[in-house]
Amino acid sequence: MTADALAAFGYELGVLKRIRRSGWWQAGVRDPESVGEHSLRAAQLAALLAAEEGASPERAAFLALWHDTQETRTGDLPHTAVAYLRKPEPREITADQTAGLPASSRDVVRAAVDEYEARETSEALCAKDADKLEMLLQALEYQDIGVRPVGEWIESARTGLTTETARRIAAAAVALSPLSWREIR
Repeated sequence: MTADALAAFGYELGVLKRIRRSGWWQAGVRDPESVGEHSLRAAQLAALLAAEEGASPERAAFLALWHDTQETRTGDLPHTAVAYLRKPEPREITADQTAGLPASSRDVVRAAVDEYEARETSEALCAKDADKLEMLLQALEYQDIGVRPVGEWIESARTGLTTETARRIAAAAVALSPLSWREIR
């Protein structure tokens, strides 16, 4: 039944609220952000980046919303696992996740993941930059509360950015306090 498949997928997506971003444990963060928390801010940042880059904010945010949904099946694999495990192909996981969905829902999710992974559209580039920028902001927030070994996350995020807007935001973020938003009007 269509409603059953959609409800079951909704439950699966809820797992993202409980899966922690595991790389932060290696930096000493006891209770790191969840994949769901990361994805929300990444989607919001993707919309902002796209607006500044002349792309579709709605599409960029939509792509960012789906970019890590496969982690319901794999968990969040830290960068250090790459040497030991084959990186799962997100499109394959998404195909499995959506196999029982009605065609319209299945196709929209698969198309979003495919566009994000292909990185050929401005919206996909903004969504990918938002993923990196979100990691940068999170690293700077953790650093601000005393987590010191986050330099590699900051550097990885900065070198992975492709849009000019994301590069400018990253440079500003590094120079600002995470509480600077309280002073900007």
